[in-house]
Amino acid sequence: MRAYLASSIGVACTAALVLPLSLPSGAVASPQASVPHTAVQAAPRTAVQAMTPRTAPSAPSAADPRAVAGSTQSLPLAPLATDRATGVATVQGLARRDVRPFSLLGVVWDSADDELNGTVQVRTRATGTQVWSGWLDLETHNQEHGADLGTEERSAATVHGATAPLWVGDSDGVELRVRAVEESSPKGPARPLLPRGLRLELVDPGAEPAATTTAGGPQATRPNGPSDTPDTPAVPGTVPGTAGTPAEEERMPVAMTAGDAASSAVNADLAELGATEIAAQTKEQTEADLADQVGFAQPYIGARPRIVTRKGWGADENLRERKFGYTKSVKAAFVHHSATGNNYTCAQAPSVLRGIYRYHVVSSGWRDIGYNFAIDKCGNIYEGRAGGVAKPVMGAHTLGFNTNSVGIAVLGTYSSTNPPAAATTAIAKLTAWKLGLYGVNPRGKSTLTSGGSNKYKKGTKVALNAISGHRDGFVTECPGSRLYEKLGTTRTTSAKYQGR
Repeated sequence: MRAYLASSIGVACTAALVLPLSLPSGAVASPQASVPHTAVQAAPRTAVQAMTPRTAPSAPSAADPRAVAGSTQSLPLAPLATDRATGVATVQGLARRDVRPFSLLGVVWDSADDELNGTVQVRTRATGTQVWSGWLDLETHNQEHGADLGTEERSAATVHGATAPLWVGDSDGVELRVRAVEESSPKGPARPLLPRGLRLELVDPGAEPAATTTAGGPQATRPNGPSDTPDTPAVPGTVPGTAGTPAEEERMPVAMTAGDAASSAVNADLAELGATEIAAQTKEQTEADLADQVGFAQPYIGARPRIVTRKGWGADENLRERKFGYTKSVKAAFVHHSATGNNYTCAQAPSVLRGIYRYHVVSSGWRDIGYNFAIDKCGNIYEGRAGGVAKPVMGAHTLGFNTNSVGIAVLGTYSSTNPPAAATTAIAKLTAWKLGLYGVNPRGKSTLTSGGSNKYKKGTKVALNAISGHRDGFVTECPGSRLYEKLGTTRTTSAKYQGR
């Protein structure tokens, strides 16, 4: 990490920072296709980087292996019930039907400015069986996630309203109903209305990424074994999750696309190009590695945790926009839950993450996945939005407070389920390191300026906990009551990891 870490006064991404490799355009104009591109990208002009408009995608060829790296089915909803007085549909949905295999789903609509005031329920059928699930609820108010109002990312024509995505596992049948809820008004009950352009998005996250090479030697890209227990830290030359089992010698590294190379290059001081993980360091190693950094708040930094890279979880770099977006510093961390449900194993976590990524970009129209980091129930940490894990990457996670913050999502739903201890410990370790890079005390307060939310008007300066829940910046249930209750202990633990 040379020449780009912020000091304690918040200066980061200096003019010396350049991107050494070109990046593919991840432009998406349709919610139905993945988008390979090969446009050349110049180095960023400033520390806070501008974003490019999306352009129409070109279709992948059948011979291109990237053409089968996941897919999205987009099914328009049909009226199921109408208001007798107006003829307006009050219930929309889809009758039970067969579909191509998928594992994650969500409902989107035309305008990101419209709210879905209603309920969304879905039933799915496990692939190759006649077994249907019960009715499952989707979290409908997902507008609190995403880019800040007035930014280029939020204003893009491709951005849509969306529910939270839901992980259902390998499925090939679906049934859906969306019911409007009447809202009262000063003039009496309002007619129930649903937003325009409702459609069901069925996401196939694609196959696991091919084996590649990490800084420690050839390894499989899956960060976990088949169980839901935390893994033993990876040993160089072993498969993560197998606690010392030698990797298969016949595994060979795969060629990287330009997008893979560019996404990896921004972490070049932390791991070799194309690495599937950034290795953990001890606190002493972390401090020694950063000792020459001007303004480094020694010794208040936690040990660098192991982080699975985008290459490691199989991100298709052709989906995202080609440029990276940065903010000036990192003053606070916002904790989220993904609201995708808890019906996943840790071995499936990379697939869940690929599904969320595709849903954010292809279905919702964002420039990249919204979160800066993700954590699974076994405590594995994953790189989220591209741009460099140590850098102040502008995310799209906390509407109104994406500037000078980092968004961390725990995969799952924690409104009535306790988060695993491995996950909350991982939050503490990650924030001790990430906030420590910028001189932030996890038990302290940080002042952020609101970009506009339903809780704070635009321009309002707000003193927030350095580790906050999403609900601290926006009126929302996120990150779920059970996870939110753990944040006090997480702050204390994170500060201890920093040596405070």
